[in-house]
Amino acid sequence: MHQPTFADPKTDFAFKRIFGSEEHKDVLVAFLNDMLDLDNPHRIVSVELLPPEQRPPVSELKLSIVDVMCTDARGITYVVEMQVLQVEGFEKRVVYNVAKAYVNQIARGEQYPNLNDVVGITICDFELWPNREERQIPMLSRWRMTEQQSGAKELGQIKLVFLELPKYDASRPPQTTVEKWAYFFREADNLNVVPEVLREHPFIDALEAARTAGFSKADWEAYILAGIAIQNERGALAVAEKRGEARGEARGTEKGLRLGIEALCGALGIEWTDERRHHLNRLGAQELEQLLAHLQSQKNWP
Repeated sequence: MHQPTFADPKTDFAFKRIFGSEEHKDVLVAFLNDMLDLDNPHRIVSVELLPPEQRPPVSELKLSIVDVMCTDARGITYVVEMQVLQVEGFEKRVVYNVAKAYVNQIARGEQYPNLNDVVGITICDFELWPNREERQIPMLSRWRMTEQQSGAKELGQIKLVFLELPKYDASRPPQTTVEKWAYFFREADNLNVVPEVLREHPFIDALEAARTAGFSKADWEAYILAGIAIQNERGALAVAEKRGEARGEARGTEKGLRLGIEALCGALGIEWTDERRHHLNRLGAQELEQLLAHLQSQKNWP
């Protein structure tokens, strides 16, 4: 297999190497500060990394690529997640994870007045909210609870931030810092050299962490397995989707056949009883087709 110059930062192994290691902690801090556009008094100054997980079996669905926790100068907790595949209930899971981080402060012995805010930051390799004519949500969106009439933000204990990578405008070079991060996530594994637009910190440091020439044999194997795991997840979801579509088509066909049989019975003057309706509802598509063919040819209920 051809070895790229830089690893794909969206994979489990590469993301953890870049953003979840003590060696590159400054990259994570810079990334979070850029995503949140924090001013100097509120910049993140310390990072708490979750303990590394054992690499899951390739066949296991691991829909959340990585979780990183950190705290800023005011003690606010940040939960960072990388998500490559869109799954049912994804937004609810994100809210749950952030709410859980907020509630778990109580488990550490804190009292309600001492609870710190929690911010969830999710990088999505899919459009979570596709833009429509009546609604344009930017690539980087920030969410918090507000009072509907006044717009007051007194309940800001939980905030959510999303970076939707497909919304990056690839028709021009990245200009803002946020666009540069999106460009890094999307294109790093396609680059052969550090491009001019990323020749500054922290992007140079992030690309150096992703440079595969520095991988050991074990690192490379772990990176390959991480990529295979994503492809397996993608394939499993595609199979599930096709099965769902097939079941939907079957249900649609059966419904149409039942309606057709009922209409034909009415046209033929065949009494439509509850017993016949219940019997019809128990039949599958093939049996319904046979019954319809009998009615059309014999003009009576079998």
